[in-house]
Amino acid sequence: MTGKKDLPAHIRAQLASAGRSTDTGGQPWEGRNLGEGTSHTHAYPSDDGLTPADLDAALGRFARGEAPEEVVVDALANVRLFAPVVAELSQSHVTEEGLVSDKESDMALVSIQAPDGRKALPVFSNVEDLTSWHDQARPVAADSRKMALSAVEDENQLLVLNPGSALTFVVRRPALWAIAKGTRWRPAYSDPEVLEALQECGEPDPSVMSVTMAPGRGVGCRDAEGHLLPGGGPGPELSVELTIRPGLDQRELDTAVEEFQKRFSAHQTLADRVDSADIRLRAGS
Repeated sequence: MTGKKDLPAHIRAQLASAGRSTDTGGQPWEGRNLGEGTSHTHAYPSDDGLTPADLDAALGRFARGEAPEEVVVDALANVRLFAPVVAELSQSHVTEEGLVSDKESDMALVSIQAPDGRKALPVFSNVEDLTSWHDQARPVAADSRKMALSAVEDENQLLVLNPGSALTFVVRRPALWAIAKGTRWRPAYSDPEVLEALQECGEPDPSVMSVTMAPGRGVGCRDAEGHLLPGGGPGPELSVELTIRPGLDQRELDTAVEEFQKRFSAHQTLADRVDSADIRLRAGS
C-alpha cells in the first residue's frame, strides 16, 4: 500500500499504480507543472479547492439521514472533482556504490481495489481530503463527467468519492455510467422497471411463485463515527427474494435458482441497472 492513510474498512481498498499517461481530458502528464496550487488553476482559475457548495449540501443532508443516496449522485453531475496524481518511476540505475538512483519518472493516476477485487477510481471533492489521504499526490481537476468517462475507459467499475475522509461515498457501476452519459440515476432497489424485469425472469418457471426485491446488505456505508448511512456502499445493493412452490427437493431448488440466474444475466435492463445482487429463497404456502 502506497497511501499515507488507511482507507475505510467498508471498502478495504489498497493503493495501486495506474498506467494512464494522460489526464481525464486526454492531455499528457509529461512536461506539466503539478506543483501545489498550480494543477487546477488553469482550468478553474477562481477555484478555492473546497467542496462545491451544492455537493457539500447534498453530502451534509445524506450524512444526517435526510436524503437518499441518489441525491448525492445527482449533485455529482457536472461538478468539479480532483483526481490524485503521483510520480511513478519509469527508469532507474544502480550507482557504483550499489545505490538505486532515480533517473526518470512519469505522472500517473492512482487506482484502488474494492473488496470484491473490482478496480475503482478515487476522486475528491476538495484538495484537503486528497492530500490528507496521500500526501505525495497532486490534485488535478476535471468535470465529473470527464472523470466518469475516464473511469469507464480504464475499466473501473466504481468511483470512490473522498476515500479516507469522514464520509467515503462509493458510486456504483450503474450510477457511474449515468454520470458518464449525463443521465439521472435511480437505485436498482427502488426502480419499478428493475422489479418488472425480475418478475419477467421468474415467470417461465412454475416453481417460482413470486419475485420481490429490497435494498441489499451492501447499500449502506458508515461514516467516521460508525453511523450507518442509507447508501454509498460498494454493494451488493439489491436483495432478490424468490418465493418457491412448496414440496421441491434440493435438486429442484438448485435448478430453479440456476435457471433464474441465467435469465437474470441475460436481461438487458438488469445488466444495465443492477450492479450486484443477492438471491434469497422463501418457502411458499
